[in-house]
Amino acid sequence: MSVYPASLHTFILLQQAVDNVNSIIGQALIGKDPTKQTDIDNFMVQQLDGTKNEWGWCKQKLGANAILAVSLAVCKAGAIIKKIPLYQHIANLAGNKQLVLPVPAFNVINGGSHAGNKLAMQEFMILPTGASSFKEAMKMGVEVYHNLKSVIKKKYGQDATNVGDEGGFAPNIQENKEGLELLKTAIEKAGYTGKVVIGMDVAASEFYSEKDQTYDLNFKEENNDGSQKISGDSLKNVYKSFVSEYPIVSIEDPFDQDDWVHYAKMTEEIGQQVQIVGDDLLVTNPTRVAKAINDKACNALLLKVNQIGSVTESIEAVKMSKRAGWGVMTSHRSGETEDTFIADLAVGLSTGQIKTGAPCRSERLAKYNQLLRIEEELGAAAVYAGAKFRAPVEPY
Repeated sequence: MSVYPASLHTFILLQQAVDNVNSIIGQALIGKDPTKQTDIDNFMVQQLDGTKNEWGWCKQKLGANAILAVSLAVCKAGAIIKKIPLYQHIANLAGNKQLVLPVPAFNVINGGSHAGNKLAMQEFMILPTGASSFKEAMKMGVEVYHNLKSVIKKKYGQDATNVGDEGGFAPNIQENKEGLELLKTAIEKAGYTGKVVIGMDVAASEFYSEKDQTYDLNFKEENNDGSQKISGDSLKNVYKSFVSEYPIVSIEDPFDQDDWVHYAKMTEEIGQQVQIVGDDLLVTNPTRVAKAINDKACNALLLKVNQIGSVTESIEAVKMSKRAGWGVMTSHRSGETEDTFIADLAVGLSTGQIKTGAPCRSERLAKYNQLLRIEEELGAAAVYAGAKFRAPVEPY
């Protein structure tokens, strides 16, 4: 455990990453061709760093933050040298022939460790699958978001409409179903019933107890008596009841990151009806993705380039997922910058979905604005994933 405060510890890690880029990686890459993305990524990961564990190349020597920053910079430089848009360069690297604008998954209600309310589950999202373009999807999302704000203000008061680090609201909700009801009401008030659907990021590892293998839905209560601890099977049935009552199309991290058994059970039982997304389960690691495909543990990948640490490995994870018939949701991080790389990544890899916060806060809007620019640039060739968000293109 670190003896430093969290913010200072983070600063020290970032400073080390910068030092590794300047003193080791940068020096080793001078003179290399930035259009050779795979060669450079493999050189950094396998030769400059060279560390491995049971899940593959682990980047313990130089750190994923350092390697990823250079990998993204190389990718941008490659696009500039080829004089093509970044999204097209990424598509070419992956061998993807068809560009698709993703369905935005707006995180509009926060719970879990992201909020001070009693809500155990971390994120409640809206997806405008019924839009005809990305521009219209943004319009729908913004209108539902502002209707949600009005509904929350009326029920919980003005303070409940303050936003979190991803732009979502954190009203004093007592239980998870209450959050779903708020979304259902806001969608109805905006006039988009049937066109805007619901997604969830449960982040169940946050309330899993390895000691007794239970999930505590009351884990944030100070005087917790353990009365809301339930088994994995019982939690699975909670999700099934949600899906039967609400227009839910995507559930991320429904179980602990190592609870492969219940992931597989849930995917088998409702995987056709709803997308089961692996984030903590997969960490965008091709080795864990391969295991999940073999075990049929989920049916969608949450694509976070920072988790795996290079553009090349990210492309590999996406191609594996698509070949398995999975969906792919490109994702931001909670601590974000205004860099828009993941917007181009979502289009270039035709992931069909992007999760980058509510239509609020500049570091979230930066990605949405870039997607609007891309759609405008593509013109008549622009295709919006819409209802086909789980499989917008054939595997490449």
